[in-house]
Amino acid sequence: MDWTLEVVLLPVADIDRAIEFYRDKVGFNLDHHTVNEHMNVAQLTPRGSGCSIVIGNLPAQSEMEPGSLRGLQLVVSDAKAAREELLSRGVEASEITVFDKRDGGTFFGFSDPDGNTWAVQELKVRGEKPLIPSDARSGLGEK
Repeated sequence: MDWTLEVVLLPVADIDRAIEFYRDKVGFNLDHHTVNEHMNVAQLTPRGSGCSIVIGNLPAQSEMEPGSLRGLQLVVSDAKAAREELLSRGVEASEITVFDKRDGGTFFGFSDPDGNTWAVQELKVRGEKPLIPSDARSGLGEK
């Protein structure tokens, strides 16, 4: 039996600001934004990922302090290109650090407007062999 991690609840103070940041600046796909008398919840998915973030006013999110999530990690095939993409969209990103010259040893980071932190790891192999092949991405928020 597979056990897949598919959603991480992300505590934020302002849902609309967080949607703008993750969709327009970081480039996540907005899968849905549900607003009704019971909830204000949005789900966003990084391109090529099978795991999404959910922001909103769900009870579990209300128990976490906005900005309290640390060390979420994204993986890209080219750290330099990914960092330049974020910088061009107005996201402040740290310098690239090479901890190990082998694949997987290169990182940079950024924070969202609330202070939740992200590490971005370069795995060049993801360019040749993505975890989710392009032809299998329908239904994952990919357009």
